Amino acid sequence: MKPVIFLILNLIFIVPCLGQQSITSAIERQFNNIERHILTSAEAMPEEKFNFTPESLDIKNSDFKGVRTFAGQIMHLATDNILIWSPITGASVRSDIDDVNGPKYIKTKKEIIEYLKSSFEIGHKAISTLTTQNAMDMIDFRGRQLPKLDLAFYALTHANEHYGQMAIYLRMCGIIPPPTINEK
Repeated sequence: MKPVIFLILNLIFIVPCLGQQSITSAIERQFNNIERHILTSAEAMPEEKFNFTPESLDIKNSDFKGVRTFAGQIMHLATDNILIWSPITGASVRSDIDDVNGPKYIKTKKEIIEYLKSSFEIGHKAISTLTTQNAMDMIDFRGRQLPKLDLAFYALTHANEHYGQMAIYLRMCGIIPPPTINEK
C-alpha cells in the first residue's frame, strides 16, 4: 500500500512542479551521455587512423565504397548538430558551412574535435532554451515546419546513430570504444 500512496503523492505534488525543468533536464541528461560517448570515442582514435574507412579492409562481399572516413563521420555529426540545434535558438548558422559535411579546411584531429565540441555547445544552449511552453512551437527546418521538440529528438537520435558508426570504426581498428570499457 505504501508504494501506491507514494506514487499518488508524487503525482499530486511533485509532477506539477517539474514543468520547464523536467523537459530541459530530460533532454540534457540524454545529450550529456551521447556527448560523452562521442567525445571519448573521437579522442580514442589515433590521428594516423582518423581517415580510416572500412573500404580499406577489402572485406569480401562488402560494399563500403564511398563511405565517410572516421573524421568524416565526426565532421558530418558536428555539422548536423549545428544545423539542427541552431534553429531552436534562432541563431544563424556559421557562414563556412556549405553542406552537411562541414568546412573543408578543418582537417587535423585537434581541429575536428574542437569543431565537434563547439557543435555540442550549440546543443547545450538550444536545450537550455526549451520549456514546456515553447517545446511545441513550430520552426522552419529544411523546408518544413516542425516543433522545437522534434528537432531536439532528431538531434539526439542522429548523434547516437553516428556514435554507433564510430564505435564500429574503432573496433575495426582494434580499439575498444571507451564507453564500452567503462560499462563493463
